Amino acid sequence: MDKSLYGEHESFSKIQVMGQVSDFEKIVQKKKKTQRKIAKAILVLSALCSILAVAQCHEVFKVERNVYCDTCRIQFQIKISDYIKGASVRLVCRYIEETNTIVDVTEVMTDTNGKYTIEDSGDHENELCDVAVVHSPREDCNEPGLSFDSARVVCSKNFGIPNSTRYANPLFFVKEEALPGCKDVLDELGLFPLEF
Repeated sequence: MDKSLYGEHESFSKIQVMGQVSDFEKIVQKKKKTQRKIAKAILVLSALCSILAVAQCHEVFKVERNVYCDTCRIQFQIKISDYIKGASVRLVCRYIEETNTIVDVTEVMTDTNGKYTIEDSGDHENELCDVAVVHSPREDCNEPGLSFDSARVVCSKNFGIPNSTRYANPLFFVKEEALPGCKDVLDELGLFPLEF
């Protein structure tokens, strides 16, 4: 009797131990699943961080403004100034230390409202960037403004400008001869150039 009890007890303890082993295996499997999930999450986060780092390195800036015809030859915009459709505008970036070394050049044309939008990628923190007029399709207004043929723009996110769109000063070409109505417009503004 004792042997049979002992035998039953022995088989019972084997079943109990086997049950514990299977519980242990379940715990190990759960840990492995959790570790795999964590590893996948780390890979996804690493990939996202890499994408964000690349995106920051390839920041895209927009430079916008208009090109107009200075119809009164006064080198600033007034109500009878005309916007120039199809004018060529160029963004040129040069190294600060070596201003003769050009880093980047992008050229565009103005739309029907004389507006241009230049998209440029990369952060130009160590460069000077200027937007300049290149060509006017109007034969009566194709003389670049004296010392106002370009405008400096900051194409870097490290200067406290929160968005990626930059607005340059307006660019213009000067009309060969001032329009007859210029004197009246300038009188309204309280200005009267010697040229009139």
